[in-house]
Formats: sequence, structure tokens, C-alpha cells
Amino acid sequence: MRNNLQKWLLAVGALALVLVLCHREGSATSAADVRKKTAVNEMYTGYKKEFPAVTDITPKEVMELLARQKKVVLVDVRTPGEQRVSMLPGAITQDELLSNLDAYRDHIIIGYCTISYRSGKLAQDLRKKGITMLNLKGGLLAWVHEGGKVYSQGGETQKVHVYGPKWDLAPAPYQTIRGKGGAD
Repeated sequence: MRNNLQKWLLAVGALALVLVLCHREGSATSAADVRKKTAVNEMYTGYKKEFPAVTDITPKEVMELLARQKKVVLVDVRTPGEQRVSMLPGAITQDELLSNLDAYRDHIIIGYCTISYRSGKLAQDLRKKGITMLNLKGGLLAWVHEGGKVYSQGGETQKVHVYGPKWDLAPAPYQTIRGKGGAD
């Protein structure tokens, strides 16, 4: 009888721990979202091997920087079609950065894409030219998993662009838009 009570108490304790770990800012995070967030981090870790000298910055660190600093520029390196679906708040395009680089030399430059592979490659290329661009660890997907907002021309949106099923890792309630060309 005592063993059964101990097992029951252990099971209740484990369930309580899972509920606490899955709770985020007043709303429960589903097990599926936890798996997706883990997959984003694992995928980015694999990609990071191709640009090891690039400095990463987490979504939470970016949010803190944006809250206290004025000289931060977010650079979206995705295609125009992807950008039409959604972008991080106040972000500029890669073309805007490269065509007016001198205007941003005194800024903290942070690049991103869906998972931050393409932005990591750009940061690596810019580094060779003496320009520091931090790379948003896990990209737009990690951003929304951390509670960051995204915007389209119509305002805040719950849509994110992904290339295909492999990257279909946005948390609820986000809707993913798939396709290589974006919304073109």
C-alpha cells in the first residue's frame, strides 16, 4: 500500500513539474510547441557550424536591446515575398542595409531570416569586410517562440513564412505560409 502511495505521489509531482515547465506568461505552452522550439534550436545549432566565427544573439537579448537602445537595426535577409508575409518590428531589408551601409556603422546590426542560416552567411561575408553583424539565434521562428511580435504592411500578424515542412515550426497560434518564393 505504501509503495502505491509513493508511486502515485511521484506521478502527481512529475505532472506538476511538467505543467510548471510548460507554463509561460500566463498561458500554457503545448507539448507540440515545446518540441517545435527544441527543433528550431537543434536546426540552428547544425547550421551554425557553417559560420562559427559569427556572434549569435538570442531573441530575448534583442528584445532587451530594442527596449533600451536607439541604435539597433534589424536586417531581414529573406526574399521580398517572405518579407511581405511578416517581418520583425522596424526591420530593414538586406538591400537597404548594403546600399546605405555608412548610415548604420554606428548601430548594432542584427541579421535574421527564417532560422538564421542565410543571415549567418551574410554576417560571415560582412565580417570579412570588417563589418560586424550579429545573427539572431534561431531567426524569426525563435523570435515568435519567445513571444516576439511580427508585422506585415497591415500591422501585427500571426503569419510567418517557411520554406516547407522541415521549417514548419512556428508556435500556436501562428499560421505558416510555405513555398520557396514566399508570397510572390
